[in-house]
Amino acid sequence: MAAIIFGAFLSEDGATITAATLAASNLLDPRLAFVSAFAGLWAGDFGVYALSRRMGPSLARNRWFSSWVTKESLDERTGSEGAGQFRLAASRFFPGTRLPAYVSAGFRRMPLPAFLAITALTAMVWVLLIFLAIRLVPSHAAEFQRQLEIMSLGGLTVFAVLGLMRKKVAVIRSRISLVAERIRRWEFWQAWIFYIPVAGFCAWLGIRFRGWALPTVANPSQKNGGVIGESKMEILRALMASSPECTAEAFLVSASSEAERYNRFREICAENEIQFPLVLKPDTGQRGTGFKKINSAEEARAYFAKVSAPLVIQRYVSGPKEAGIFYYRFPSEERGHIFGITRKDFPTIVGDGVRTVRELIEADPRARFIATTYLKRFETRANEVLQAGGSFRLVEAGNHCQGCIFLDGVDLLTEELREAFDEISRNLPGFYVGRFDIRYESDEELRTGQNFKIIELNGAASEATNIYDATNSLWSAYCTLYRQWEIVYQIGAANRQRGNKPASLLAVFMEWLAFSKRAVEFPLAD
Repeated sequence: MAAIIFGAFLSEDGATITAATLAASNLLDPRLAFVSAFAGLWAGDFGVYALSRRMGPSLARNRWFSSWVTKESLDERTGSEGAGQFRLAASRFFPGTRLPAYVSAGFRRMPLPAFLAITALTAMVWVLLIFLAIRLVPSHAAEFQRQLEIMSLGGLTVFAVLGLMRKKVAVIRSRISLVAERIRRWEFWQAWIFYIPVAGFCAWLGIRFRGWALPTVANPSQKNGGVIGESKMEILRALMASSPECTAEAFLVSASSEAERYNRFREICAENEIQFPLVLKPDTGQRGTGFKKINSAEEARAYFAKVSAPLVIQRYVSGPKEAGIFYYRFPSEERGHIFGITRKDFPTIVGDGVRTVRELIEADPRARFIATTYLKRFETRANEVLQAGGSFRLVEAGNHCQGCIFLDGVDLLTEELREAFDEISRNLPGFYVGRFDIRYESDEELRTGQNFKIIELNGAASEATNIYDATNSLWSAYCTLYRQWEIVYQIGAANRQRGNKPASLLAVFMEWLAFSKRAVEFPLAD
């Protein structure tokens, strides 16, 4: 009896057939043989279940093991309870499927009473069927055992193949779903696709106002009107001179050797008592390229080693809030307008002590759409497991293309805020349209036009970025952009009448090529 029970741990069906053969030959009491075979099967089933239940959580964190199965298959809540119990019961009668079914039951932490009841009932039925088969054809016992062994091996092979296919199919299905959702959520479209209609707007406006390059004179004080090639430092220098109380201090490190530029950086920090963290960014940049929050001298040295272009050093403004204020004023007007306000939300992921940074990003409802951007930024930390409850900020730069979330901030618009930015703008000769990027502490203070710091001013090519609020429709976004560019062309036309000559389209294109060449050396933005 003990030999049959322990033999079941090596081969369930082999031990059962042996017990049935002994009973059919009257070498062992049939009742004792039946109980021994049943006990061996049931004990083996429980052993696999208990081991899987105990080791499941640690195996789920193992990279080799997780590469074979989908996370959904390890989730104890995946699928209905009834379906899992049915699969467990059915596996008894399909050799080769039992081990996967029992392991799955353990991983999913199927209730122990349910597992024991199902396996006990099916084990009794299976043992009874084998005993009847051997009783009817005892001479075929050996052949019957061989066929069951072949079926078990085949079943396990099929399961392994299907397991791998399931993983691949799940990945493909997930990617297809992601692409489909990105198509539906236009804010994640590739820029060259999204701006095709905008290029059409500008072509029409160029015909309407008789000059395609009119945006280059929308702000006569900025190179190319702020379309391309303008110096961030020149703009910040003008702001520091006219509105120092609300402008984050910035200083220029000109192009020279790496050692000279780094020494100049240290001198500027010492002379102006600039502490870490601080910001380094290219003097000419677009869409947040090259923006870095620098936390140490080592990080600064690494930045200077990579970038040879002129750089801006700026005091870091923690905020903690950031907004974009799109302002415009026609040259003939005394009062300007706020066209749109964008709240900028910096997304985070929260650790659970199990999943890596990569897995948390790919599981986040929004971050997964631009996972490539985030994972490039945190390439060295992608496989780091965050501690439970730990917060991980995904972006520092307030740019949509860098992963910042943009929300409509119309609730911040007040007459006091308009007056504050009207005064700042009117103190900048030759500035008429653009977006102020600011950081501030509280909504209430901002509504009164107080306690904020300008970290950047973008010219005619900037956007009213509140269009990227996920609640906006694509039609609404294009309507806003058409009106925005119409204003830019109107201002450009007015400045042309005042004697300002637009740049040629060729000059603008060459400037863009020069920037693209420089941007290759810029590091990934924070």
